[in-house]
Amino acid sequence: MLKLHLFLTFLLIASLVPAIAHAKRLFRPAVQAHAAIVVDMTTGRTLYSKHADERRPIASLTKLLTAMVVLDSRRSLIKPLRVTDDDVDRLKWSRSRLPVRSLLLRSTLLHIALMSSENRAAFALSRDYPGGRPGFVRAMNRTAKRLHMSRSHFVDPTGLSPHNVSTARDLTRLVRAAYRYPVIRRYSTAHEKLVLGGDGPLMYRNTDPLVHRASWHVGLQKTGFTNEAGHCLIIVTSVRGHPVLIVLLGDPDAQAHFQDAVDLRRWLVASHP
Repeated sequence: MLKLHLFLTFLLIASLVPAIAHAKRLFRPAVQAHAAIVVDMTTGRTLYSKHADERRPIASLTKLLTAMVVLDSRRSLIKPLRVTDDDVDRLKWSRSRLPVRSLLLRSTLLHIALMSSENRAAFALSRDYPGGRPGFVRAMNRTAKRLHMSRSHFVDPTGLSPHNVSTARDLTRLVRAAYRYPVIRRYSTAHEKLVLGGDGPLMYRNTDPLVHRASWHVGLQKTGFTNEAGHCLIIVTSVRGHPVLIVLLGDPDAQAHFQDAVDLRRWLVASHP
């Protein structure tokens, strides 16, 4: 009788294992970011959201829009541009490796603005625009309006200002548009860039360690941080051959946004066969 009872108990446990495993796969990850959204890039379907419509500062995620405005101007990327004192950050006095008086191609400035969030490069590109930096910012807001980013507003090309605001959902509209630009995809996902034209050679590296993970097939990315915005991340990755966009805003520390992205992708792989 005891053996029969043990056998029946074993059968019961065995029958529950698949259900438990399935439940674990469906369990939504505990994302640390204040706001987040995950969207299937092919269908536009939202797969995960958290405070996705809450307006927040977005820090250097701004530079994806900056890159679009630069490229939409159709000005030559092989034109040299000199960094001036007007490109120094006087709002937060953020550090820059790019010396004043550096002479670089506009393509190089765009590259390190996207890949390494070089603020001085973004400032220089915005200054070298018809109508100067004010004209550039107006173009940013026009582009945002065209993309139906109705809860977004921009006052500078870098994201240093806390008045550059958006929502996780609005940013999906920005990314879907930016993803159509091969230059933005290429520069934002490059691993490193050797820069000449300042006091000496400078090696810039990507601020996002996830681009080095071959299995992620990262198609576009951007990181960002200010005290007001917290740690932010946009990344387009591949899940079972489908491009998926992850937006994270307001993570609490320097690794949390990357861990959130890892947890979300792991959950997607498990729960969306």
